[in-house]
Amino acid sequence: MSAYIRDRLAFPRIAVLVVALFSSGCLPKTSVQSGGIPITLYGFSIMKEPLEKAIYPAFATKWKAEHGQDVHFVSSFAGSETVTNQILQGVKADMAILSIDRDAQRLMQGGFVTTDWHNFPFKGIVNKTPFIILVRKGNPKGIHDFPDLARPGIKVIHPDPVSSGGAQWSLLAIYGSELKKSEARTGTADKAKALQMLKAIWKNVISTPGSAREARTQFETGSGDALVTYELEGLSMKASGGNVDLVIPEATIFSEHPAVIIDKNVPPANRPVVDAFLQYLWSDEAQRDFVKFHFRAVTKEEFNQENSDLATIKLPFYIDYFGGWDKAYPDIIEGIFKKQVQRTK
Repeated sequence: MSAYIRDRLAFPRIAVLVVALFSSGCLPKTSVQSGGIPITLYGFSIMKEPLEKAIYPAFATKWKAEHGQDVHFVSSFAGSETVTNQILQGVKADMAILSIDRDAQRLMQGGFVTTDWHNFPFKGIVNKTPFIILVRKGNPKGIHDFPDLARPGIKVIHPDPVSSGGAQWSLLAIYGSELKKSEARTGTADKAKALQMLKAIWKNVISTPGSAREARTQFETGSGDALVTYELEGLSMKASGGNVDLVIPEATIFSEHPAVIIDKNVPPANRPVVDAFLQYLWSDEAQRDFVKFHFRAVTKEEFNQENSDLATIKLPFYIDYFGGWDKAYPDIIEGIFKKQVQRTK
């Protein structure tokens, strides 16, 4: 599933890549165009369509017109944690678009990223999307919010928090939704109720695929009654004729996705075009392309209004509700999910 550019990767590098990918347990999908200046980008699973179908060709056309040079891309997509592990193991990515800021931090700690992405526009965030519940057409199980996923007999598909950044966002969406709703109704966030609900839902999880895209594929093939996922995955399934409906929770989190340059890997001669492509992700053209593929723009709210399918969230929240990833990961993913929820299933 890997792909290589002959003028970029020699045999020893291919061997390193193959070993790294097999050790990660996942061979990501890649696509290649030959000739010109190469940019190798590793992305979390749901970034594939807007990049390959719209943003890559638009940037390549723009760069060719302005500089007379061809640009082509190598793309690899998998769960955000998997992508990060692959880069740490030695794959020669020039850039990464990740599901969670914590994965970017891991790349910096490993010495692969030396430029602080928080100094980029919008603190490095290129797009965002809320978490929703996907159900079968007609909603036969009567699921209307996260608590309904805890009912006996409901079969839930949920990506694996070990390999998927989307899975970690999903856990925060479920747990945080109960905090947010109780806070709105009583003035106090009910942590005990939120924990109880998360435990009950997790007992109904029947499968944990490695990424949000793998979870979507499994749901598409008929497994489970409900899937907690990115809004754009549900809208994409409906647009392609999927037999599904979207359930919009009263309160849910907006996931925010950072882009980083893998400074350790970028050849000096290619740095100008890599930098230019990164900045292009915040251009009006690219932000509108994200919205066409059901992401939310981060630069201008009016772009989001151009897609009438995007839902209105009554009680939205972001990672800063938990104090950022520096607190959310140890406190909730590690302290609550892994120690109090996962172990008791």
